[in-house]
Amino acid sequence: MDSFEKKKTDLIKQFNILKKNGPIRIEKKTSNLFRNRNQVSKPKLNVRNFNSVISIDTKNHVVDVEGMTTYENLVNETLKEDFMPSVVPQLKTITVGGAYTGGGIESTSFKYGFVHETVLEAEILLSSGETVVCNSTKNKDLFFGYPNSYGTLGYVLRLKIKLIPVKKYVHLKYIKTNPEKMFNKMDELVKEGPLDFLDGVVFSEEESYIVVGKFTDKAPYASNYTYMKIFYKSIKERSEDYLTTLDYLWRWDTDWFWCSEHFLVQKPLIRFFWGKRNLNSKTYHKIMGLNAKYKLMDKMPIKKKETESVIQDVEIPLENAYKFIKFFMEKIGIWPVWVCPTKAYKKNVKFDLYITNPNKLYFNFGFWDQVPLKNKENEGYHNRLVEKEVLRLNGKKSLYSSSYFPEEEFWNVYNGKKYFQLKKKYDKNKVFLNLYEKCVLRK
Repeated sequence: MDSFEKKKTDLIKQFNILKKNGPIRIEKKTSNLFRNRNQVSKPKLNVRNFNSVISIDTKNHVVDVEGMTTYENLVNETLKEDFMPSVVPQLKTITVGGAYTGGGIESTSFKYGFVHETVLEAEILLSSGETVVCNSTKNKDLFFGYPNSYGTLGYVLRLKIKLIPVKKYVHLKYIKTNPEKMFNKMDELVKEGPLDFLDGVVFSEEESYIVVGKFTDKAPYASNYTYMKIFYKSIKERSEDYLTTLDYLWRWDTDWFWCSEHFLVQKPLIRFFWGKRNLNSKTYHKIMGLNAKYKLMDKMPIKKKETESVIQDVEIPLENAYKFIKFFMEKIGIWPVWVCPTKAYKKNVKFDLYITNPNKLYFNFGFWDQVPLKNKENEGYHNRLVEKEVLRLNGKKSLYSSSYFPEEEFWNVYNGKKYFQLKKKYDKNKVFLNLYEKCVLRK
């Protein structure tokens, strides 16, 4: 019995004991989940040791990997063979299974779509205590229905993911523009090609930058943004840059995009003493987790402003992208904003719980900050404004963070009819919570 099979057998034994006592929850959540949940004292399913790369098939460009493997560990293994997963989410500690279950995107998404579009096969633990393998021909209703289910239809143990070949360096070019022109310019770049990476940053109502990346075998230099230099600031300071492929993939991780500013580590002296080994998403996420658990900030002897956490990623079609950023400028007003284009990898494929138009280019807007509550608005006021505008503009909102949808609206947006068909088939005894309970009610 190989290592994966042994771990699977042990997990099923644990699972069958736990499921007798109500909805099962996972002991270790995926690191890109920014949604506080009600704490429960009962035992949780321990899946931590499903964290290995099983095999890399360089001939067919496929990696077989366990669900709790972080992208940092996965990339470390695939780069040894001069390959990378075709979509690598921005933060090292995001898990492969988490990105498949809840959604993942990055600067190759204009070409390959979301993470789940690059998954070729998955093995999922069902509420019955059995595991099933699903792909585009076998158990395909589960295969195409599982993304955006957030573990409410089962738990993914293993995946096969599409790989792409890499070169040693990435050459970056920075194109200065403004938000009004940015989206059509990025659409032109996608159509013109060839390019390997594409994303951008909106710094203000007047200033934005498009970042175009291409693989290259040689580079006159290689910049390093893993310690004292800050990547997002460099975008405004230079017209081009070179990074090793490894450093490019984690260019946002060192400063958690720009959110490290909240920990004061963008100040040179503090950054120096903080140390290179602590400049990463794992550290920041750990601090946030401790704060959520122990309310550390509430114990600080400082006067606090009333704020609302607005941590969201949304996808808006090209024709409405500028309309969204105009709304954002007026109603939310936090900067910078990350922009990442995405388009369906295969036009004839539909993922039932996160449907987008396969013929359209969408733009992911990522924004993560605190917004002042000026008029004593209720919790969720600004987040709800975002949700309404996203729907008005025919977009989609990721569910990894806090959501405030009314239940009827939620199920209309996320295909409740299909979801409950899948739920009845794969979790008829309600061993797992449903999607609304988990993502909106935070159970």
